[in-house]
Amino acid sequence: MQDLLATSLRYQNGQLQVLDQRRLPAEENWQLCESADELIALIQGLAIRGAPLIGIAASLWVGHSAELGANREQLTQLISKLRASRPTAVNLMNYLDRLQDKVTAGALGKDISDEAVAIFREDVKLCAVMSAHGAALVKPGARILTHCNTGSLATAGVGTAIGVITTAHQQGKHIKVWVDETRPLLQGGRLTSWELEKAGVPYQLICDSMAGSLMAAGQVDMIFVGADRIVANGDFANKVGTYTLAVLANYHRIPFYVVAPVTTIDPHCSRGEDIPIEQRNAQEVRGVSGSFGECSWAPKQAPVYNPAFDVTPASLITGWVLDTGVLSQEDVLQGVLLRQS
Repeated sequence: MQDLLATSLRYQNGQLQVLDQRRLPAEENWQLCESADELIALIQGLAIRGAPLIGIAASLWVGHSAELGANREQLTQLISKLRASRPTAVNLMNYLDRLQDKVTAGALGKDISDEAVAIFREDVKLCAVMSAHGAALVKPGARILTHCNTGSLATAGVGTAIGVITTAHQQGKHIKVWVDETRPLLQGGRLTSWELEKAGVPYQLICDSMAGSLMAAGQVDMIFVGADRIVANGDFANKVGTYTLAVLANYHRIPFYVVAPVTTIDPHCSRGEDIPIEQRNAQEVRGVSGSFGECSWAPKQAPVYNPAFDVTPASLITGWVLDTGVLSQEDVLQGVLLRQS
């Protein structure tokens, strides 16, 4: 399988390495992945994260295994095992289903690895196209709010929502970005700030609970977020806290856009209530840990509710920014979204 390089994932000399995102921004540490179990542990531990990148990493491992001589039964078992690593991010399922279709049809070896490489390269293109579509919506001087991390750390390309933002910046639109820290795992504070700083995009970091006051003060012109799964009626799941922003944006009449490739659409799920929502470790809410050390601020056995994602209904969304274009609510009601998948 040919060498592939992305910001947080690389396949070189027959080895898959991932940038451990748990250690950012303090340390850029690359982890060598040597087994499916190691890859799953990296995905579940959020060393690898972002719906597109999770699916791409899993696909590359399937391609790698195929080149090493895995037979049809072994590949089918591997795909099934990887598919179960995270339940909400649908890119993982879509990409692995695509590879499974090849296996079922009789493909093995290089045919499977070529398909995995194609998935990687397609994501690079999808990111560039949707970022251009989204940047066209951004007016000069816009103050943009975003949540979680949706940049090159989460994809093989420039990203989804952050891809829109960096593209608008490169176009000389003199934007400013408000970055939600994104509790409980601080992907905004640790990762998005790191990416925007590297890209030279002006930003300010805020606590999630400060977003409403900024909107009330007229300091937010538009909101761009990513998605882990968009379902048939336009509802979508994204990092927990996204729904809160959508409600606030609706009240303050601020445009709210979700940015994602068509590979994030799940046409088999009819409404947001049916999306499986991952419940994560309680300790993520009781304290924090990372390259900076560990700190607990709650009783050790404090009961915790810790969903990784929440669901935003289509009625709160101004537009769906896809690689195929920008869809309106009317488009979604007419079934255009489903025709993209």
